[in-house]
Amino acid sequence: MTQTAAGQAVSVPKPAFGPVFAVVVAGVAMSNLDMFIVNVALPDIGTQFSGSSLASLSWILNAYAVVFAALLVPAGSLADRTSPRNAYLLGIAVFTVASALCAVAPGVWLLVAARVIQAIGAAMLIPSSLGLLLAAAPPEKRIPAVRGWTAISGLAAALGPVIGGLLTQLDWRWVFLVNLPIGVFALLLGARVLPRIAARPAAARLDLAGAVLLTLGIAVLALGLVKSEDWGWTSLKVILSLAAAVVLLAAFFASSARHPSPVLPLGLLRIPGVGPATFANLLFAVSFGAMLLSAVLWCQNVWHWSPLKTGLAIAPGPVLVPAFAMGVGPVIKRFGAAAVSAVGSVLFGAGIGWWVYRLDTAHEYAAGLLPGMLLTGVGVGMVVPTLVGAAVSALPPQSFSTGSAVVTMARQVGSVLGVALLVAFIGAPASADAAVTAFDHGWDFVLVATALAAVACLFIPRPKKPAA
Repeated sequence: MTQTAAGQAVSVPKPAFGPVFAVVVAGVAMSNLDMFIVNVALPDIGTQFSGSSLASLSWILNAYAVVFAALLVPAGSLADRTSPRNAYLLGIAVFTVASALCAVAPGVWLLVAARVIQAIGAAMLIPSSLGLLLAAAPPEKRIPAVRGWTAISGLAAALGPVIGGLLTQLDWRWVFLVNLPIGVFALLLGARVLPRIAARPAAARLDLAGAVLLTLGIAVLALGLVKSEDWGWTSLKVILSLAAAVVLLAAFFASSARHPSPVLPLGLLRIPGVGPATFANLLFAVSFGAMLLSAVLWCQNVWHWSPLKTGLAIAPGPVLVPAFAMGVGPVIKRFGAAAVSAVGSVLFGAGIGWWVYRLDTAHEYAAGLLPGMLLTGVGVGMVVPTLVGAAVSALPPQSFSTGSAVVTMARQVGSVLGVALLVAFIGAPASADAAVTAFDHGWDFVLVATALAAVACLFIPRPKKPAA
């Protein structure tokens, strides 16, 4: 039901779920695919923009993730209170135009600036996409719809490395140009089929100050981490960066506690299941972000493989993600989200441990890189959809967009920290032997983050059974 301008109730037919799902798939896949494609293209971008260090190139990933994380909840809240449909379509349009700007960027920092605009578009479309999907899905299909939405990310992870390798073989700029036809398709079909959801009346002003504080806090923290090797961990620049990050993030949490519609709605985190799942999601994203970049850098910088060969080498792990994401539901019903996500974290960590044990400068793919990729793929397929499902299923319906934005924000913040810390641990090794040692240190860090994620997963409560 919706209302006319005169206040009369009018019945609006529920849109067909299939076309809505197709539009959501297009937008979410585009924004997720871009992240995995860019990982594979990063070394080639550095080659074309000569003189760019890994620390500088990492901002092509981190600038996107930081802005995306900071704007997700304001964008999700705005979508809830106004029009998820319009927010989604505008997000698609912004992302598509920004992709074209990325493709023509003449230097690293202009590319980073275009990635920031991409992040603004992604922040608008991602939370509204889940809200639209849940609005179109019958109640009994909402949890499967969430799993399908999550599996889109897994499918993007599976296809991204291969597509990125193929496109980078032509030119890295094609990894952005590929978004243009997808964006046009989503705009044209979405304008016809996306549901019109009634606005929430209790509108509050957006927490722009909180968004700025979160952006600056995470950005300064990432800066201090990625530059720690150049500046030195005990240097004044690193110490001031980390101290500024602490102050900014403390101010962010204080702002969130006072604001009527904060970037981080602390009340949502107090809902049983939401807080523990979101925190575990953040910790696991640290591991996942670092793992993915480390695999790309290992193949291209240590083994000197082409982007296409790198993409093919990485793909077997992500290929497993959608199957496990869609098939793990019955296991969760029997054993609970805590146990499934914790076991998935352990399997993910086993893959990283295998790399520490087996990988060296010899090009042993079948016995070295591949088993680790497969184990991490199984782990991601078990953990990510389980954590997202545990958090979102605990939300009240009126907070679907905002709550899903909180969960996604946590994943993006974790990814930024994972990439920044990996860059800090790897540094710029001067020899092949030094590179092996540096990557081992990076993977040791990933193992620690994964262990913390596994422990955090155990605190996710089982949902209460309805009274008979």
